[in-house]
Amino acid sequence: MTLNHKTNMLAGVRVLDMTQFEAGPSCTETLAWLGAEVVKLENPKGGDAGRYATSEKDGIDSFYFMQFNSGKKSITCNLKSPEGVTLVKKLVREANVFIENFAPGVVKRMGLDFESIKKENPNIIYASVKGFAEGSPYENFLSFDMIGQSAGGVLSITGEPEGQPCKPGVTLADTGTGMLMSITILGALYRQQATGRGEHLQLAMQDAMTQYTRLAYAYRDLNGKAAPRAGAKLFTTGNAPTGIFPCKPGGKNDYVYIYTTRAGNHHWERLCKLLNREELIDDPRFSGPKERAKNEAVIDDILAEFTKKHTKREAMKLIGECGVPCGAVLDVAELYDDEDLNSRGIFQRMDHPERGSYKMPTWPVKVDGGHLSLPASPLLGEHVDSVLSEWIGMSPEEIEKLREDGAV
Repeated sequence: MTLNHKTNMLAGVRVLDMTQFEAGPSCTETLAWLGAEVVKLENPKGGDAGRYATSEKDGIDSFYFMQFNSGKKSITCNLKSPEGVTLVKKLVREANVFIENFAPGVVKRMGLDFESIKKENPNIIYASVKGFAEGSPYENFLSFDMIGQSAGGVLSITGEPEGQPCKPGVTLADTGTGMLMSITILGALYRQQATGRGEHLQLAMQDAMTQYTRLAYAYRDLNGKAAPRAGAKLFTTGNAPTGIFPCKPGGKNDYVYIYTTRAGNHHWERLCKLLNREELIDDPRFSGPKERAKNEAVIDDILAEFTKKHTKREAMKLIGECGVPCGAVLDVAELYDDEDLNSRGIFQRMDHPERGSYKMPTWPVKVDGGHLSLPASPLLGEHVDSVLSEWIGMSPEEIEKLREDGAV
């Protein structure tokens, strides 16, 4: 088995992708990873709004866009023209899945809402990703990742206890929402294959965040109040020692995260032996989880004395080998060049016609012994001729007429 390979899990599944930026494209790229034919439908004048928005070079695809659109085909279509809308409806008849994440009300005005699309293909799986749900008082509000995380409760539990709410470094409301929608589409495809029945799938970023904050809701049920911010600690339990500990040489990411369980003393005892401080095992201040939680500051100081003598990777090796969960705080540059990750195919080298060679994460699940591969993201309108010919049997002359009319 080669290190990276393609899969045919979703071979024959056609996805018409009218999404932009990240929440929608991360969903459809997932389907592409799994073997679906994903056709990205873009505005002839600039394409997906994320295609050039963060590019450092005018008219060149951004690395942001390239991360979320690998393995797709791109066609352009002027949705402000009757011919463009008619073309979309013809394509819909040949698709299994139609997905959009336009601002509220846009697809309705275009005549591409669920009811309109269903008339063209009664068995279609129609998926919509929005910031706020239909019927919400904020239904018509615009949203991006940080808005979804804010209104979805994530910021309220992120940050230092006495500090302001903080946005996590990951785009959880964007890609996290996309992942949930892709999972649901897979379920809908399974039923579509068995029954021919379509689905209308709707997901709001605000609602999606409740799936990723379930421990905070468990805290609310238990304590009758909102979960607090806990920094690098845990708001759920008083595990000690748990948190980040400094390592040499003292750089901004020179830390190791250590976690010990409340289910007994075994992690604590292993740490004491590693530190050659076995007398602490019988110290009444640290005799059980509750006692250690009360004396957490003392424990943190003891453990920090040890970690400061080692690099974060050394600390991870020593602590991990003694049977205590831990992880060095590795930054993205370190992971990008990590020998282990690269040797296992976690990153794939891509070849882009404008950008040249670059590297991006692959699909992390191993399939048939290896990680999956995809070609680089498409250029704007790269597949107009092939898709219109293969999907709806258009002749070169008919396609050229659409170009002359400004429809593609």
